[in-house]
Amino acid sequence: MAAATQTAIEYAGFWRRLFAFCLDMLMVSSISSALGLVLFGPDYLLHLQHGSSLFASDWRILLLEQGLPVIWTLGFWMLWMATPGKLLVDCQIVDADSHQRAKTRQLIIRYLAYILSALPLGLGFLWILFDRRKQGWHDKLAHTVVMMQDESLKSLKEYYV
Repeated sequence: MAAATQTAIEYAGFWRRLFAFCLDMLMVSSISSALGLVLFGPDYLLHLQHGSSLFASDWRILLLEQGLPVIWTLGFWMLWMATPGKLLVDCQIVDADSHQRAKTRQLIIRYLAYILSALPLGLGFLWILFDRRKQGWHDKLAHTVVMMQDESLKSLKEYYV
């Protein structure tokens, strides 16, 4: 990612990031539903349709519905600096100063700070529209930015080093 400092830096905007988020939620909910169906049978789909409390006290359901998104998001951030949705729209999460891979601590803070960005009517996410580096509150708290990662911006020597 050293080329990011040598080439023009382009931060990912609100609409691109929202689209990536929607793609990720579609993927996570599809996987979660499929796993729920396999693990718990057709009653799980009824639970999803009606929001029944049949499974409310089942820790396995809680782990599936709450744990999978956490594992999915943090796992992809740590391995590929982006979720599949962000990768599909050519974005990566990096440290705000160095533009290099963010530290695990930063990524965990970023994930937890999503709550702060969402709580006041999503203002922390809308902040991306107005910020010069297109940072949401969660990015500011974690000291991260989301950059465009266009392969055409990379120098050829990056591919041969």
